[in-house]
Order: sequence, then C-alpha cells, then structure tokens
Amino acid sequence: MSGAVFNFEAKNVSYNKMNRFSIEQIQKKISCHKRRMIENNFLVRSAVLVPFLETSGGLSLLFTKRTEMVERHKGQISFPGGAADDDDGSPIATALRESFEEIGILPSSVKVLGLLNDLQTPSNFLITPVAGYVKKIPEFRISNEEVAEVLIIPFSDFLDETKRRSEIRTRGGKEFEVYFYDVWKEPVWGATGHIIKEMIDVLSQGDVYRT
Repeated sequence: MSGAVFNFEAKNVSYNKMNRFSIEQIQKKISCHKRRMIENNFLVRSAVLVPFLETSGGLSLLFTKRTEMVERHKGQISFPGGAADDDDGSPIATALRESFEEIGILPSSVKVLGLLNDLQTPSNFLITPVAGYVKKIPEFRISNEEVAEVLIIPFSDFLDETKRRSEIRTRGGKEFEVYFYDVWKEPVWGATGHIIKEMIDVLSQGDVYRT
C-alpha cells in the first residue's frame, strides 16, 4: 500500500458519550428521511460514499485527501467518489465503483444504509451521497494519482460544537452558509462539510442513540 493512512481516536471522554449511534438506527433514520432530489441534465452526475466504520473509539467516518494532480478540488478532504460512468446504472453503483478505484474498498464489504440529499456544487456537479457501513477496515489500495492520504476520524468529533463553525459567503449575488469541521490539521468543509451537516440534521430528528 502506498500513501498515508491516519486513524484518529476520539480524544475527549465527554464527547465519546455522544458517539452512541448504531448502524441499524442510522439506516432507519435515513430510510425514513424524504431526501431532496435534483433533476438537472446540465449538471455532471456524481456520487460519493459516506463510509462509517467501527473503531476502538466507536463509529468513525472515512475520508480521502485529494492530490494536487486531480482536475478539480485539488488537495481537499472529501468522501471517496466521483463522476458517474454510463455503465453505473445508479448512484450506489457509482459510489461503490469509485471507492474501489480510489482506495480499494470492495463493494461486497459495504452495507448500503441509504441515500442522502442531492447537492449541487459551484463546479456544476450533482452529488448524491450514499451512506454505507464498511464491515471491516480494508487493506487500502490507494490510487496515487487521486488520493494523497486516507483519514479515519471519530464521528463524535463532528458532533463537538467546539469543532464546528460556519461562514456566510456570497456567490452570484446570493448568500449561502459554508460549514467547517476542525477535526484535523486542515478543516473538512465545502461539499463534504455540507453533506456531514445535512446528515447530522437527519440523524438528530428524534432519538437515535444506543440504549
């Protein structure tokens, strides 16, 4: 395996208490959510895998840091994924194929939990996030052209209010909110931060904590 893998354990016991989501409850919440769908043939259809894993600190999320060689979003922290191929047939197929190509996650090792809200990016991509549970941390096979590093970050860190912030920005005369999560040496933000924020909103609707 080439490239670097960083696995961060939750550092604050008080926030570990917040990391009590079960995979079954997450799947149920997502399945009950009426997701936002965008129909626009002028956008580039794409999908990302939002991969949950079980670590010693509880549930974690997996991310990639993109290289400076990719065409778009150079150096950003993102979920594995990319543009749809004609043969994919569905956003799930796209997310699983891209995750395998980028970091070697076998499609058979992923339990699909459901689809989250579609998202349109300023670069004219239409992203469908596919939440999934990776049954065991794989032996990563990293595409050196696309992925500089793999990050595994405790989900509870994204629930820590001291690590969350937002900014109001303007584009095309319209204001919009950008979400930042300071959970690594570089923030998780942009489309990835937006997906995380919306997923947390879905999961916070009612009690989804482990008992």
